[in-house]
Amino acid sequence: MSDESAPESLTGVWHGQYAYPVPWMAATAFVATLIDTAGTLSGSTHETARDGRKMGVIDGARQGTEVRFLKVYAPASEEYQDVIYAGALNGDRTEIEGEWTVPGVWSGRFLMIRNRGKAQAQSRTAARSRKKDAKV
Repeated sequence: MSDESAPESLTGVWHGQYAYPVPWMAATAFVATLIDTAGTLSGSTHETARDGRKMGVIDGARQGTEVRFLKVYAPASEEYQDVIYAGALNGDRTEIEGEWTVPGVWSGRFLMIRNRGKAQAQSRTAARSRKKDAKV
């Protein structure tokens, strides 16, 4: 069984948003591609920042419903520092909600959502096909 089809896997494309702790700064939308290998997370993020598009590299882990990862912007700059994300999965593993932190600077909330509808539909189709084959 591949990591993508494992029910506990977080592998996939996640759409997210992080909010700043000040009301005058708009929340920032991002897309994260996660690869979950037995609880070790890697991947990337893409977002549109005030001064253009930014990419980050993800390195982290999941344990149970807890998810933690470090986002390192590439290329690195003094304005865009490393960010620690710590959150919790919802029951069906389609949302991660929590807090981001730039140590010693500031923190805020984030939410990431993935649509598992396509993967679930493919699983149902495969299960129906196996049932048909078994009856023949």
